[in-house]
Formats: sequence, C-alpha cells, structure tokens
Amino acid sequence: MRNQFSLIIAAFCLMWVSTQAQAQAVKRGEAAKQGKTAQASKAAKVSKAAKVSKTAPALKAGKVFRDCPACPDMVVIPSGSFDMGSPDSEDGRDDDEGPVHRVNVAAFALGKTEITRGQFAAFVKKTKYSAGEQCWTHGGGKVEERVGNWRELGHAQDDKHPVACINWNDAQAYAKWLSRTTGKKYRLPTEAEWEYVARGNAATARYWGDNPDEACGYANVADATGQAQIRGASSWSVHKCTDGFAYTAPAGSFKANAFGLKDMLGNVWEWTEDSYHDSYKDAPVDGSAWQGDGAKRVLRGGSWNNSPRIVRTAVRNSYKPELRYSFFGFRLARKLP
Repeated sequence: MRNQFSLIIAAFCLMWVSTQAQAQAVKRGEAAKQGKTAQASKAAKVSKAAKVSKTAPALKAGKVFRDCPACPDMVVIPSGSFDMGSPDSEDGRDDDEGPVHRVNVAAFALGKTEITRGQFAAFVKKTKYSAGEQCWTHGGGKVEERVGNWRELGHAQDDKHPVACINWNDAQAYAKWLSRTTGKKYRLPTEAEWEYVARGNAATARYWGDNPDEACGYANVADATGQAQIRGASSWSVHKCTDGFAYTAPAGSFKANAFGLKDMLGNVWEWTEDSYHDSYKDAPVDGSAWQGDGAKRVLRGGSWNNSPRIVRTAVRNSYKPELRYSFFGFRLARKLP
C-alpha cells in the first residue's frame, strides 16, 4: 500500500513538472512573438521615416530631380514676386514689353535645360508621333521653308543638343506623353513663370547683367563664331565675343543663372503656354497663363542666331502654333509636388 501511494505521488510530481514546462514554453513563445511584432513595427516606422526623408528634399528650392531615367532634369523653383516686363530706359526695348507690372509666382519645377533631341526621339519612337516634314531652316544665306524636320535641320546635331523645328503643338504632345508616362503633371511654362525664372532675381536686361558682350559665357548667341561659319551671317549684328558654336550647342553648355537653370537665353527659342497679347495691359498677376484666341503663341529667350537687342530677358516673340523653325524648341514645367 505504501509503495502504491509513493507511485501516485511520483506520477503527480511528473505531471506538475510537465505542466510547468509547457507553461514556460508558451510564455517564451508569446514573448518572442511580441518581440518580433515590436521589431516589425519599429522597422516599419524607420522605413516610413526614410521614405519621408528621401522625398522631402525634392520639394526644397533648387533641388534637381528626375521622374524617370529618361526624363528631363527638373529644378524646384521657389515662389516669389518680380517685376515683369522692361522699363522704358532699357536699350532695345519693344512696346509689347510693358507696362511693367508686379507678378506673384507659386512654386513649381522647370527643366534645367531645353528638351534635347535624344529625349524627343524617345517620345517619337514610343508613340510614332509625326512632327511634320516641313521646317523653316537656314540655307544658302537665307531662311526658307524646306523639306525637313527635327531630324534634318540643315546643320549637325547629336542627341545632347536641344531639339528644334518644333511647333507649339509638338511641345504639347510631348508634355502630355510625359505626364501619362510618369503620372505627374508636365506642361509648358506660362510666360510669367518663364520670365521669373529667366531673370534669376536680376532686374538687369540679362541674367548676367546689362552688357550683351558678356553673353558668350552664359548663352549660345549670334557671335563671331556664327559670323565666320554661317553663309550670309557676315552682315548680322552680333555679340562681340566668341561662344564656339555657329548653330545650336549641346544643352547646358554654358553657366547657369541664379536659379540653377541653363540656356534660359540663347540656343533655341522656347514655347510658352500663353496666347500672344501686344501689351501687358490687364495681364494676370498670379503667374497663370494668359489665354486668348490662340492665333499666336508666345516664345521666349532668343536663339543662336539672334542679336544683342533680341537676347534680353524681357523680349517676346510670337508665331502661329503650327509653324516650325530650326531655332524653335521648348523646355517643360511641372506641377509640385
């Protein structure tokens, strides 16, 4: 009887030890699970913080970013105010450059350079877009409408040069394609946005100052190079300097302005979103596009074949949106964020 009682006590002890071991195992499992959950939560927070810190700098003024490997480099432009137009005292001033008026511009992004031939070629290859077979080009000492397009300008280019022989409609088609491709809102800059950025906070006739003969460090313009190499250019009014390029230069070849953008003057004229008006009377003061009948659209900035009077920040040009010239190109703006 005593032996049987001892066996019962022993069995009970073994059961108690097993139960306690199982309880400890469960506790250890729960602790481990809680630890993993805490680590996962912490990792998620770190990942989220990293994502925020990676994205936030893209909104800082002066930040350069790109929405895809083949997309243009964009520069974040801060909001600000400026006096649009030229004063009566500016040398070479035209009547459509006034009256001078204060404009407020919201933050946005603008292409660091003009859209290049290579970037436009990628768009054409992807969409089969046709940019026409007629373009006004230089040849034989004069500008005439000839058979040709952005691939055949009558002078040598490579994929790093700004695309030219582009009309307003071509530029719009590229902007819409890039918007669809990236999911971001690309567009032509408004005329006010363009001048705000081109000035680079400067009130002078050009973003480097008032002296046109300093142009060759900052822009590809009509100069001694073009005068020597282009037939018929011997009679041109040129900048008294040498920029090294008779026709277009590779995008971004010259010094940037205060906003970090290049070729805001010279190289190729740039289409803007606006309809042309012959003065700034009643023009918007919020930086928005000034629309009208659309018969003519505004181009800004001058080009490689333009004289000192034309290569000024306030100069305005206008053409029918369907016309293509070998010195017409564009750069894009983008809505933020």
